[in-house]
Amino acid sequence: MNSLHALVLGLVQGLTEFLPISSTAHLRVVPHFLGWDDPGAAFSATIQLGTLFAVFAYFAADIKELVLAALQGLWRRDLNHSPSCRLAWSIVPGTLPIGILGLTFKDFIETEARGLPIIASTLIVLALFLMLAERRGRRELSMQDLGFWQIQIIGLCQALALVPGCSRSGSTIMGGLFIGLKREEAARFSFLLGLPAIGASGLLEFLDLLEGGLAGTGLINLGLGILAAAVSGYLSIGLLLRFLQRHGTDSFSVYRILLGGVILYSIYG
Repeated sequence: MNSLHALVLGLVQGLTEFLPISSTAHLRVVPHFLGWDDPGAAFSATIQLGTLFAVFAYFAADIKELVLAALQGLWRRDLNHSPSCRLAWSIVPGTLPIGILGLTFKDFIETEARGLPIIASTLIVLALFLMLAERRGRRELSMQDLGFWQIQIIGLCQALALVPGCSRSGSTIMGGLFIGLKREEAARFSFLLGLPAIGASGLLEFLDLLEGGLAGTGLINLGLGILAAAVSGYLSIGLLLRFLQRHGTDSFSVYRILLGGVILYSIYG
């Protein structure tokens, strides 16, 4: 991998991580159509650290509020003393499904599941469920209205993102819409819920890359990818939140279906 490849893939990661179109799928598909080698699951997961930094930067005030509320809950020995405290402590178990399943099926996720037919199929299938969520969701709740079990349902939806092509933001926004969250609130909660999962997977894969001598990636190239993902990710968050204030997610679903169709045609056509 050279610096140009790392820079392009970092930009792709940042732009697609928060849009419900699957960053993993694009990190697999873009090199395929450009004739580049597959960057691999470890590189793809590690440059997610850039998007993690983007979330911390964009939602600094929200994260500060949640952390302080969580600490106040510990001090008062009441984890339900405020909506923010309840939300903060509910995110922890909400992250367990993706963590447990990710470790259990790690080998499959990083090998067979990265096949283009699987990616194309999951792009299309989740698009259909996202369109259904748009039509069935009440879109009247905010993040502060979420209860413990509602958050766990969204956490289970997040675990779908372990299959490349599903999209972590797509699956969690879908879950949020089904539960009744407003579109923008579903996206905001998706980003916050993803912090532990993105951080843990990125750090674990980074350690794996270091143990393997960076596997032909190079520390500079990895840094370029992370930096590009951080900048483009920050811009992508603002773009999506502004878009969802006025529009639904159907345009993303249509894009997913078209992309899945193009991938299948390139393989079997």
